[in-house]
Amino acid sequence: MRRLPPVELVPFTEDLLPAVQVWFYDAEVQRWLGGPDWPAREFDHGREGFGEEFRGRLVLRSHSWVALDGRGVPVAHIGGEVYDRWCRYRETPAGPVVDRIEPGPSLGFAYVVDPGQRLRGYGTSTVLAMIGAAEVADVVVFAAGIEPDNTASVRCVAAAGFRAQDSEPDWEGIVHHVWRRERTSATSNQRNQRPA
Repeated sequence: MRRLPPVELVPFTEDLLPAVQVWFYDAEVQRWLGGPDWPAREFDHGREGFGEEFRGRLVLRSHSWVALDGRGVPVAHIGGEVYDRWCRYRETPAGPVVDRIEPGPSLGFAYVVDPGQRLRGYGTSTVLAMIGAAEVADVVVFAAGIEPDNTASVRCVAAAGFRAQDSEPDWEGIVHHVWRRERTSATSNQRNQRPA
């Protein structure tokens, strides 16, 4: 495996929005994530949804970062919501079905790499930096929902140690790629001490 470029995660703030938002004019980024309003929505929603259920999981908090390269230039954006557990959620004609429940916390996340920096390892470096971030030290399940045709993203998370949870896409056409942290007594203690 080639050596990955180092990145530093910093909180995604409104002053970093212009640097990230321009990436969303790229056709590939729009295909998988949406247009330039996508990153700005993080600031519009604030703490909206915390304490509510989302697809069988309780939303505890959210995190969002920008990855900076060795010169301090933004190269990627990553973030998502932390939930009380991980599970499979399906819509059926009879209603929602929740199964394969496992203890959390879990983090469902999305990420984007500066289109001018693709194929240099910044996506994988950013995912690995997120897993190692102190803010998510209590998280034991990390999950990225990826459309099967997004082969670059699938390769990126696979290089970070993620594996497809199911071989077939779910009811939305998404395959969840999951990485699990080894549970230790420290992880259990952190989980029990998380903020209410």
